[in-house]
Amino acid sequence: MSKADNNRLGRGLDALIPTDIDEFAAASMPKELKLTTDDASQLPIDKIKPNPYQPRSQFTGDDLEDLANSIKTHGIVQPLVVVKADDGYQLIAGERRLRAAKQVGLKTVPAVVRSFSEQEQLEIALIENIQRADLRPLELASAYQKLADQFNLSLDQISKRVGKAISTVSNIIRLLNLSHEAKKALDGELISEGHARTLLSVEDPQKQAEMLKLIIKHNLNVRQAEELARNYKQSKDFQTKKVRQVDTYQTGLTSGLQKVLGTKVAIQKTAKGGKVVIEFYSEEELNRLYEQITGARADSLEE
Repeated sequence: MSKADNNRLGRGLDALIPTDIDEFAAASMPKELKLTTDDASQLPIDKIKPNPYQPRSQFTGDDLEDLANSIKTHGIVQPLVVVKADDGYQLIAGERRLRAAKQVGLKTVPAVVRSFSEQEQLEIALIENIQRADLRPLELASAYQKLADQFNLSLDQISKRVGKAISTVSNIIRLLNLSHEAKKALDGELISEGHARTLLSVEDPQKQAEMLKLIIKHNLNVRQAEELARNYKQSKDFQTKKVRQVDTYQTGLTSGLQKVLGTKVAIQKTAKGGKVVIEFYSEEELNRLYEQITGARADSLEE
């Protein structure tokens, strides 16, 4: 990946219209960072100067054309962020939106006016939030994207501020490209971050959706999901043979445990492992299972 590509964190029209990511990060994201047009003022477009420290140097014609067309239809839903300057305002975040708005011919744009000290305080608060150990992957991804969208930081700058490798930050941000259903599955721990990255390796949205269903239905681990993705990319179709093999293997394990224990057993896999459920129907049967598994007498526990 080139340096220019590293610096371009925009996600097409998502830079103009907020994605559903705040649904998954609402609990952890400071409310001051959730900008809407309700927070903004309409500012004259000719009074807003571009950011001289803009890290993203490439703005493709097709990219701006898409934004311009969407502005014509929807308006600007995600406000720009500016600070006061001597004779107007200096742009902090939203240069693609500003350029597209000029292309459309808008005279004013929605913008949130902040002071430099407010920007610094919010950046510090967000970085402190990122350092929390209990953030879920999508919360972390949203936080990184906020650093890009609202503070105009490049991928390299974000990685230095949060003390993470560029590849780590990039992989987390990529989770925002998941479908809504995949985000729900990741947030609900039906799939792991490793599953999510494997899903992103399959570019066709329809096949990605099929793969998500197969991972959840058959409790595939990450390695099995990767093999499924490789088979798809090689043959241009999903190989259900691998899924059947997983089913056969798990059925064999379940049947073997049931024969040994003499009762119903279920294997339930999760994104982080799984659990074995052993059923019993009386205290006597529970005592029998204890003795069979441990080799000790159950009545010795009462002594």
